[in-house]
Order: sequence, then C-alpha cells, then structure tokens
Amino acid sequence: MLAELGYFALILLATVAFMQVVFSLWGEIRQKPHFLALNRLFSPIESALAILSFACLAAAFMQDDFSVTYVAAHSNSQLPLFFKFAATWGGHEGSMLFWLSALALWTGVFCLFSRKIDPLFAHRTLAVLGLIILGFSLFILWVSNPFERAFPPPPEGRDLNPMLQDVGLIFHPPLLYLGYVGFAVSFAMTVAMLLGGVFDYSIARWIRPWVMIAWGFLTAGIMLGAWWAYYELGWGGWWFWDPVENASLMPWLLGTALIHSLIVSEQRGIFSYWSILLAIFAFALSLLGTFIVRSGVLASVHAFAVDADRGIALLILFFSLSAIALALFALRVNLWQGEVRFRWLSKESAFLLLNGLLSLGAVVVILGTFYPMIFSAMNWGAISVGSPYFNTIFTPIALLLLSVMALAHLLRWKHLPWRQILPLIALLPVAIGGALWISVDVLAQRSAHQLEWLPTLFLSLAFWVILTHLPYRRFMWGFRPLAMRLAHIGIACCVIGAMMSSYYGDEMGVRLKPNDRIDFAGFQFRYHALDYDIGENFSSEKAEFIVTQGNVPLGTTYPERRYYDVRTMTMAEVGLIHHALDDLYIVMGDKLGDKSYAFRLHHKPYVRLLWLGGALMVLASLLALLAYGRRSPFSHFPPLGEKTLNAKP
Repeated sequence: MLAELGYFALILLATVAFMQVVFSLWGEIRQKPHFLALNRLFSPIESALAILSFACLAAAFMQDDFSVTYVAAHSNSQLPLFFKFAATWGGHEGSMLFWLSALALWTGVFCLFSRKIDPLFAHRTLAVLGLIILGFSLFILWVSNPFERAFPPPPEGRDLNPMLQDVGLIFHPPLLYLGYVGFAVSFAMTVAMLLGGVFDYSIARWIRPWVMIAWGFLTAGIMLGAWWAYYELGWGGWWFWDPVENASLMPWLLGTALIHSLIVSEQRGIFSYWSILLAIFAFALSLLGTFIVRSGVLASVHAFAVDADRGIALLILFFSLSAIALALFALRVNLWQGEVRFRWLSKESAFLLLNGLLSLGAVVVILGTFYPMIFSAMNWGAISVGSPYFNTIFTPIALLLLSVMALAHLLRWKHLPWRQILPLIALLPVAIGGALWISVDVLAQRSAHQLEWLPTLFLSLAFWVILTHLPYRRFMWGFRPLAMRLAHIGIACCVIGAMMSSYYGDEMGVRLKPNDRIDFAGFQFRYHALDYDIGENFSSEKAEFIVTQGNVPLGTTYPERRYYDVRTMTMAEVGLIHHALDDLYIVMGDKLGDKSYAFRLHHKPYVRLLWLGGALMVLASLLALLAYGRRSPFSHFPPLGEKTLNAKP
C-alpha cells in the first residue's frame, strides 16, 4: 500500500499546485490580493505531500518491495541498509521525485521565512514556485512514475549500480539537487519582482541570502562529486569535463555572478538588468542540467536515463519557464534603476568585468557541452569536445578572474584608492616567489618534470589572492567581510591544488607480488600481503600496502578489486594515504599470476587543497547567512494592500 499512498500523495500535490496557480492568476487578473494570500496555506501543504510521497518510496526500498518496478531495478535484498535508502534517488524516477521534494521543501522554507518582507511580493513568489511544482508533478505522473507496480513481482532486485554503492551517493546528489532547486527561489522572486515592476536595493537584499544558500549547497555538491570521482573511478582525476559535470558548473558560474551583481544592486542601485537575467538563466541552466542528466542525449558515466520522451518533457518545462520569465523581462525593460556614475578603475567596473567573465565561462561550457549533439543532429557526423577545448579557452578567463579577485575587494565604490592598492601590488613578487618555491620543492624529487610557465603563473596569482585577502585589520573579521575573503581564498586554494596535482603529479604502472617493494616519487611502497573478503553483496581481493618515506612509516592502505555477483561487475576501490597536503593513490588492476597483480601508483602533490578550498567556500556561504541573521535583510511591511510592489518609485 505504500506505493499507492505515495502515488496518491503525488496526485494530491499536483491538484493543490493547480489550485494554487488558478487562485493566484485570479487574484492577479482581478486585482484581489487576498486570493494570493492563500499561497501561505497551499505551500506548506505541498511541502508535506511531496515529503510524504518521497518517504513512501524510501520505505518501499527499505522493505525490499520488489513489486515496485523502480525498487526492483535499483535495489537488492543483500544491499546494505544505508545504500537501500540512498538508492531512492539512485535512478531516474527516484531522483526526479527527490528533485520535486527538494523544490517543495524550499517552498515551505521560503513561506516560513518570508513573513517580514512585502506580502504581495512573497505571495507572488510562492505562486511562481507553485507553478514550477505543478510542472514537475505532472512530469513525474505522466512520464516518470516511480510507483509503478510489476505483476508478477520479481523474486529479487537487480541491485544498485556498483559505481553508486558508495557514501558519495548518500550526500552528493542531495546536496547538488538542493543547490539546483535553490535557484528556483531566486528565479521565482525575480518573476515576482517583474510582476511588480520595481527593482530596488531592498529586493536585491531579499534575494541575496537565498542565492547564497543555494550557491553553498551547489558548491558542496560539486566538490563532493569531484572527490567521489577522484577516489571511485580509479583514474586519479577529479574533473574531466564530462557533460554531467558541466551541467553543475554552468549554474554555479552564473550563480557566482548573480551574488556579485546583487551586491552592486544592493549597494549602488545599479546592475538591475544583470541581476534579473542572471537569476533567470541560473535556474534555466539548472533545468538544462537536469535535462542533460535525465534525457540521455549526451553520453556520460553519470547519466541515469536514455528515454527520449522524458527528455522532450524536460525540454518543454525548460523552455516554458524560461519563456515566461524572459517575456516578463521584455515587457519590463523600462524598469527604474538609479543613475550612478563611476570610474573605470572602481569596484563597480571590477564587478562588471567579473559578471562578464563568469557569463562568458558559462557560454563556453554550454557550447562545448552541446556542440557534439548539434553536430550530430545536423547529420554532419560525429565529433567530441574534450579537455583541450575547455582548458584552452578557460585558461585566459581564469587568469583574468584571479587578477580581478586579487584587486576587486580593495577597490572603492566610484574610484580607485591608490594609497591602499600600491602596497598590496608590492605583494605580487612575494606571491611569485612562493609559487616558485613550492614548484621547485615538488620537482626536486622528480627528474622527469621541469618547471612550466602556465602553472607557475596560476600559482603566483593564487598566492597573490591569498595574500591580499588575509584579514590584517580588526574590521575585516566581521561575518560579511570574512565570508567574502574565505570564499576567494577557497577558490585560490582550489587553483593551487588543481595546478600542482595536474602538472606535477607522478604515476607509474608496476607488477608486484607479496613482499615486493618499489621506490616511487620519494616514497617506498611495500606490497605486504593479499587478503580475501566477502561483503554483504560482493566478494573482494584486497592488497595490503605499507608506505614509508625514508624510515618513517606513513600508513597502511588497502586497494581492492570487488566483484558484484548480481550485476556481474568488477570495481576497483583505490587505496589512499594522506601525507601533509599530498595524496598517495594506489589502484589495483588485473591479476597476473599467483597473488601477483598490476598496480598503478600515483602521487598527487597538494591535491588536498582542492577539498580544503571547497570547504572554505561552503563555510563562506554559511558565514554570509549568519551575517544576514545578525543584521536582518528583511524590512517590516504593513498589512497586505496598504503597501505593495505596485507602488511606483
């Protein structure tokens, strides 16, 4: 009965969302704002129904109800309990239900925390969120139903994809979806603002915390996904410009630009059009990313579905919501905004350049991701766009972004304070010296490499960003300035980790048998023993490696090869040793004899700075929210009807 209860909750959710849209349209057309006020009743009901539906599906997984087709396709009675729960979003139908549940949850949270802002603005925002909920509810009911029954039910499930049987599945997709869906709130607030016809500093201040928390979730999801790919796929890399990876990067780039644009709109009353368009396209690209993952139009190790009908339905949703928002924008192109003059060398100019660079980066990713599909659709043949394209075009963009980051926070509104800038420019030689020092230090143990100019340039700029963002004055320790500095330092740390591990990392393929020892990259690896293990739904061959440097033991690690009986798949589980900021990475390959195996050894210098940088960015988003909590961005408004967004400036 759980499946029927979950399906019935979905039907009720679509019904309530439809009623919400109808009442909201009636209130807008008839200019009866009290019909819009019903949104505060509808929205919590939608949240409860979506969560109930998702809970029913999760319970079906936990109870091994293989009469549900989706459960049978993605679970097994031998699957560990926590993976059964994570398998709820391990396939297409369940992930879309989780997407909808996250959207309803965001709607409920906004309904709860929007009581101190303009009532009409809040009610219009809830109405737009209700429209999005209606669209996705109908999508799931018509083409992506996770509650379909199979008769007769199979005696056993097909099991979860072994690649997904990892702790990363428990945290990575939920964080990523909360980030994707979080941009729906800023999108809905922007549409509500367009309906009202006024964009001023107070609206920018209302929108910004919601963008910050969505950006924080998306950043956490992307970094956790990079870490998951790093240790799960077994090739030693953390990003390879896969279409699904690009799907998360596109809204992240525009979300970053939106945060900075809202700062200018809030502080100076300008960049209104930038803020509006970035809010629209950040959510639009989140929908486009969902299309990439769920439609199967682009090949990816992360893609869940190959159903063209679902892809078409998602495209209809994408174009419909985007068209509504852009049509409203076109009708409101004469929005009032302040007339502010500023010099070319000023904070406003730096933020304008930043918006342009981040938007250009998003366009580059879109073109590289979709060009192969367009090329094939035009019957021109087959073509692939990979790392060379992205790395070549992103290099100058990233260099300019780092340069702007190093100086932007030091600039002042309207002018350039030379007395503060010149001493910090003097830090650039110090940054170059630091970059050369760590590069030479890493290369000292690796005669096969030589110093390269491109990573040295990136490292110099990254160190410069860190030096110029150190909080050397008391007022810089406030939540808001500290959040900004931590976010920029986090990006600089990511750049250092990416450059050092990509350009100066070592790898070696070897054949070893127990008690063999090999020296590699200044470390000693000893294959001590081989063991066999039986898990709940797999059997494994596990090698024991003891790693030392000189006579100092660094640790023991256990790379293994797992065989999953139900899916008849073999997966390599890497062995990792953390040494300072470096990683020693061992991949167990094919068996070559009696307890003799092929192994691939990697040394990844400074790679842990990648994860540290991601953690700093997430921490920065939390600090920014705390700053809003201490100094509330919400203004008190009189009862509905006495003051609304219909008032002209």
